[in-house]
Amino acid sequence: MRSPILQTAAKYLLPILLLFSAFLLLRGHYHPGGGFVGGLVASIAFVLHSFAYGTDNTMKLLWYKPLTLIPIGLMIASAAMFAPVLFGLPVMTGLWFDQPIPVIGMIGSALFFDLGVYLVVIGVVLTILFTISLYTH
Repeated sequence: MRSPILQTAAKYLLPILLLFSAFLLLRGHYHPGGGFVGGLVASIAFVLHSFAYGTDNTMKLLWYKPLTLIPIGLMIASAAMFAPVLFGLPVMTGLWFDQPIPVIGMIGSALFFDLGVYLVVIGVVLTILFTISLYTH
């Protein structure tokens, strides 16, 4: 039997936690935070939802299986990591756009690297936890 208190809390906390994870992702290349911490917070949001509504309902909420996020994140992070080589710079050198974007700030290769890490962390954590959850029921 599912707790109506937990379901109500999860319904409101899911978007708040996802918004906070996006905040952590976007501020990561300026201050503490980034892709890893933001990915963990986003994963916890979906885990809380799965506690409240069940893993099957949470899987329906996600657009893709979490396992598919891992190679996508690795490709984005790898592209951000090796893009400076195309400009004759060492690997993982920061490349930055000249003009800041409102609300987000300066956009550079560090943000894309963090985005790749973000997707990999969400994919790994949710794949592990949902697999364990499916085998324990």
